[in-house]
Amino acid sequence: MSDVDQNPGDPLRARPSGFEAWLASQARPAQSATGFQVKTPSSAPQDVSTDESVRSADTPRDVADTPSAFEPERAPAFSRLLDEAHGRGHRISTVDTSVDTAATPDLPEVSVPESTVDAAQSEDGKQLGDSGDVVDDQRLPDATGTVPSSPPLDAESLGASEQPAVSTDTYEVAPWVPAPPDKPRPAAPPKIPFAVRVERFVEASGNRQRLTVLEQLRLGPPTDRLWGWVTTLVITGIAFLIRWWRIGYPDRIMFDETYYAKDAYSLLQYGYEGVWDGKGEVVNPAFALGDTSALSPSASFIVHPEVGKWLIAAGEQLFGVNSFGWRFGSLVFGTLLVFIVIRLARRLSRSTLIGGIAGVLLTVDGLSFVMSRIALLDIFQAFFIVAGVSCVVADRDFFRHRLADALEKLPDATFAGKPGPFVFRPWLLGAGVLFGLACGTKWNSMYPLAVFGVMVVVWSISARRLAGARGSAMWGLLTDGVPAFISMVVVAVGVYLATWIPWLRTSGGYDRGWGAGHLDDWTVRHFGQDLGSLWHYHVDMYNWHTGDTMANATHSYASSPWGWPVVARTVGIMAENDIKPGDQGCTAAVGKTCMRVITGLGTPLLWWAATIAILIALVWWLAAMDWRFSVPVLGMFSTWIPWMFAGTRPEFAFYAITMIPFMVIALAMVLGVVLGPADSGPRRQSGGIIVGTIVGLIILDFAFNYPIYTGQLMTRTQWQLRMWLPGWV
Repeated sequence: MSDVDQNPGDPLRARPSGFEAWLASQARPAQSATGFQVKTPSSAPQDVSTDESVRSADTPRDVADTPSAFEPERAPAFSRLLDEAHGRGHRISTVDTSVDTAATPDLPEVSVPESTVDAAQSEDGKQLGDSGDVVDDQRLPDATGTVPSSPPLDAESLGASEQPAVSTDTYEVAPWVPAPPDKPRPAAPPKIPFAVRVERFVEASGNRQRLTVLEQLRLGPPTDRLWGWVTTLVITGIAFLIRWWRIGYPDRIMFDETYYAKDAYSLLQYGYEGVWDGKGEVVNPAFALGDTSALSPSASFIVHPEVGKWLIAAGEQLFGVNSFGWRFGSLVFGTLLVFIVIRLARRLSRSTLIGGIAGVLLTVDGLSFVMSRIALLDIFQAFFIVAGVSCVVADRDFFRHRLADALEKLPDATFAGKPGPFVFRPWLLGAGVLFGLACGTKWNSMYPLAVFGVMVVVWSISARRLAGARGSAMWGLLTDGVPAFISMVVVAVGVYLATWIPWLRTSGGYDRGWGAGHLDDWTVRHFGQDLGSLWHYHVDMYNWHTGDTMANATHSYASSPWGWPVVARTVGIMAENDIKPGDQGCTAAVGKTCMRVITGLGTPLLWWAATIAILIALVWWLAAMDWRFSVPVLGMFSTWIPWMFAGTRPEFAFYAITMIPFMVIALAMVLGVVLGPADSGPRRQSGGIIVGTIVGLIILDFAFNYPIYTGQLMTRTQWQLRMWLPGWV
């Protein structure tokens, strides 16, 4: 079976032309092959067929239609001419040949008479072949179609039996046109696998291995300090302005302000929380008007520490007892939360741009926005936690830089199996202070304190091993772990106790006199009456949180922590329903009504994207062993997972305000992966389009929901357009 029969669908295989059959018959007896091989300039063998591409007018039809073999080694001159023609980008044919564009669609056609084929030589007299020499232009037809005569190739070149006759016949041929010089095509950018792009961004193990030990220890935040501060202050300023605008509306107590705004005022008066006589329906409107006569010095049983309430009280002290005064503290710390998120994200990602993206995302988060405009404790807790984590991350860089300083003083730049020097770490003292204030706002701040306290030790041992301490790096459990415990935990406990000094200085606080009546209690005997009373007060608070009172309580806005990351449930902060057409500017149709609501709802697109980003960050931290992705993952999990073990007590979606700062940091870092390196050219452009689209959609989503964050007047239909999930109603 012939090659054509074996692969009839191959477009590069066809019957030989008549001239080919005739020329082969002059060289050797015909064989049963139908194609021939041509060596390309790269010497790679390719199957090429002619399909009547070269035919002499003198060739008999019966000869032309006879299948025969043509092999380069039996007709070297013709093969070499084909090689050169392909190398120059030409296609060889006679005038009456039909062009086979399917076989060679990109080659310009040059008509060459058969008589010159076997006589082709290079300019220096050598035969054409794989060397890529240029065909002598004088050997090609002139404009009239006449081919100059040439001496035949000698027998040494072709072999005695292979000397063809040289003809000076005239053919009707197309004039020869020199091929334009080849223009090199611009190299397409190499396709970079996604994992490699991520590795370049997150400084994964492959890149770290290409750095020296000192270079790895010297890694830190970006060096564009001026641009970093400009970015931080501009975004923080914008966040402050949009949170400050009309923050005093509504000018009455809403939601749990009924506890914290009034307790804050009581702290200013007595140093402890007193009792407000009367029902809230009567006391709250009077308090909003500045009437505080319902407050009595009797001690009230309060189940949260006092730091957040003192910060609310500071606003009331500055601006008076009014809605702006008791919300001012939340405004300040909600804005500072944006500030600290930018700085933390910038340090983690080593990019001012990524830090700015994180700040923008938190600025347009609906839950953060609402919690910055209401007198609750959680916005203060969120700031102190994120600020404490920021100190821990800054300490990691500080500690590694000090180890690098120590290595530079050694001749071999290695600890050579020794643990290395002790390093005083002031950032950990700052972390201890901030975590103490966080616990002084809400107790569950102890969980991120514990998690990041462990991470300090892990990072310290890892740094010493990198510096050459090897096995002795485990001494870091003592040399670094014990000082870190003192700096963070002991200092945090001391700061927490210090937040109770106003209560200790009074005589009328709840349980304040318990120690005097229980002198035999072990806490009183060992710590004195004051601290014994404080301890007993904390036991009462703990029992309330874990006892039957909370376990059996219910609330219409209670939600499961499992649904918080995907905003499965909202919290109604304020609602004014059934506003009739014409009232307050209501433009609803007849029979319809308007409404005003303030809803604790995170910007949906932001939270959904951030939830996906947290999962990606978790995978990348564990798979690529990149410590930076561990920070948002551990920060989010340490403020979320403990709520799953809180029993049956009511839990609310606004508790997730401590989660969202870490979620937006994770999202910003993942968007940085999508964005790609700054020098990636088109890759950077396409990544910029994707990132810009995502950020833009999140901003538009916030703008769309802005009316339900600020209590703007809208029809019920407009409100329903924003209630995407059943749990939001």
